[in-house]
Amino acid sequence: MLSKYKICVLGQGYVGLPLAVALSRHFKIVAFDVNKKKINSLKKGLDKESILEKKFLNKNIQFSSFASDMKNCNVFIIAVPTPVDSKKNPDLRNLISATKIVAKFLKENNLVIYESTVYPGATEEVCVPILEKESKLKVSSNKSGLNTKTFDCAYCPERVNPGDKTKTVEKIVKVISATSNKSLALVYDIYKKISKSGICKAKSIKIAESAKIIENVQRDINIALINEFYILFKKMNLNIRDILEVASTKWNFLSFKPGLVGGHCIGVDPYYLTYKAKEFNYQPKLILAGRKINDDMSSLVFKDLLKIKKKKIGNLKKVKILILGYSFKENVSDYRNTKISEIVDKLSKKKFYIDIYDPHIYLENLFTNKKKLFIKKIKEKKNQYHIIIYAVNHKVFSKINYDYLNSKLKLNGFIYDLTDKFPRNLVAGSL
Repeated sequence: MLSKYKICVLGQGYVGLPLAVALSRHFKIVAFDVNKKKINSLKKGLDKESILEKKFLNKNIQFSSFASDMKNCNVFIIAVPTPVDSKKNPDLRNLISATKIVAKFLKENNLVIYESTVYPGATEEVCVPILEKESKLKVSSNKSGLNTKTFDCAYCPERVNPGDKTKTVEKIVKVISATSNKSLALVYDIYKKISKSGICKAKSIKIAESAKIIENVQRDINIALINEFYILFKKMNLNIRDILEVASTKWNFLSFKPGLVGGHCIGVDPYYLTYKAKEFNYQPKLILAGRKINDDMSSLVFKDLLKIKKKKIGNLKKVKILILGYSFKENVSDYRNTKISEIVDKLSKKKFYIDIYDPHIYLENLFTNKKKLFIKKIKEKKNQYHIIIYAVNHKVFSKINYDYLNSKLKLNGFIYDLTDKFPRNLVAGSL
């Protein structure tokens, strides 16, 4: 027996799609996205971004790119991307657009839930006023009068870890918050169906927004610290991985490794928090310092590559490079803010010939001028490349061993390993 809730999930990416599918086991779902190509594929049961592991079509889920299909819904969950603009300021255009769409269909006692990552205060200061203005309703609060026509609103931050098949939406603690006790009870009633690991009730929406932000900022800072260790110890001719291996034998040493920090969370969220900090005349120091270290890592790798190139193959101009992996992390198709892109840009300016091989990247969705650089498979021919950059340690690369890559190298060619997959004595450079 289906519940009284009919839910629309706006945004069918890494957050919205698994959420919509999980909820469809208990409720009627309209899974909405403005990307018509994506929706047409999902209707056929094709998840071309490999977000889901299992078959996901069922009689309770309707994939749609038509806003009118949500007119009979009474719960709206907004899970759209919240990136930054060219000046590293929050870009809320997707969020505002989705909010305006929902506002057209919002009726009394309907519930709007936000899952998108925002800065503290954004839900109530940016989104709620739009909903109120367009719907002519008021958001519910614990002080709402009996004669006031209201809608309910909540903020329940996503905690998706792309590519991780163990920490799925059903297997993580879900944070919920709302504008009123009534709203919170409704949210709890919905998420308890899918949250098998428990639900954490935040005292306010701003607390939930803040908690989501610092979860990722903390990780960014920790990686930045290890990246700075890497830079320092490299100057001392000491390998950071050897040092970390010894340090990790202490019980309370945190396990982080050097690397490129991209994606739509860790590389973005610190800017949302620092943006809000300016409103309170506070200039964050550690947060921005960590962000700068991580943002500069692609330049550091590029300079190291050129240094090794000069030593190994001299001033050769016609250099051919193979890059294995392009997504921002392993086992995902998401290439947003990938630092590999920055390395490719720098190498391209040197007029090097570049092949990129990443079977996870669905080329139809690749909106970049680098599309022409991608190859569908590595040619069988030996001695093809001067440099091979092993950039992302996808599981699909598990059979690609050192001997195979070495056979693809020209005389004096070398491998640069960004993942520490290969023995360090066999590669010319590594992180």
